[in-house]
Amino acid sequence: MNRCDAQRRAFRPGVSILPEVKLAPQDVRTYFVTTVTANRRTLFQLESAPRLMLDVLQSYRRQHRFELHAFVVMPDHIHLLLTPAPDVSLEKALQFIKGGFSFRLKSKRDVWERGFNEVQIRTAEKFEACRRYIEENPVRGRLVTASGEYPFSSASLSEMIDPIPDHFTLGRRETRG
Repeated sequence: MNRCDAQRRAFRPGVSILPEVKLAPQDVRTYFVTTVTANRRTLFQLESAPRLMLDVLQSYRRQHRFELHAFVVMPDHIHLLLTPAPDVSLEKALQFIKGGFSFRLKSKRDVWERGFNEVQIRTAEKFEACRRYIEENPVRGRLVTASGEYPFSSASLSEMIDPIPDHFTLGRRETRG
């Protein structure tokens, strides 16, 4: 068995079975994701829809489909900072979220635009910048004056998120040794 096979079999995000082998960029699976409602409809304007979205996010988080590190549900879009489970692609994670929400909403109209935008996060600094961007989004949108005031964001619901993934702190621990 070569090194790649050994790593593939025992892969856990951020944890290498061979300490001298660094994670390849494709193994860093944390993403900043944005998806918008169909025709930019203000679907999340009323309180029931964003609450339903929070329920969907937490349901799949509890099922270990992904780790959720930051989120905001804006009137016509959502931003997420998430790490899919090792056996879940990013596309599948978004299918759970968007499809799960649409199914529970039971709308006769289109709910989402097709696809989503994503940026792979490769450093702890970029992770923090994205987290701040997500949580400050309601302030920039002039919905609140402070991020903690917005009820549909990880800034006010920190109990609904997971900590920074190990793959961002692993390299730092190795260099201290």
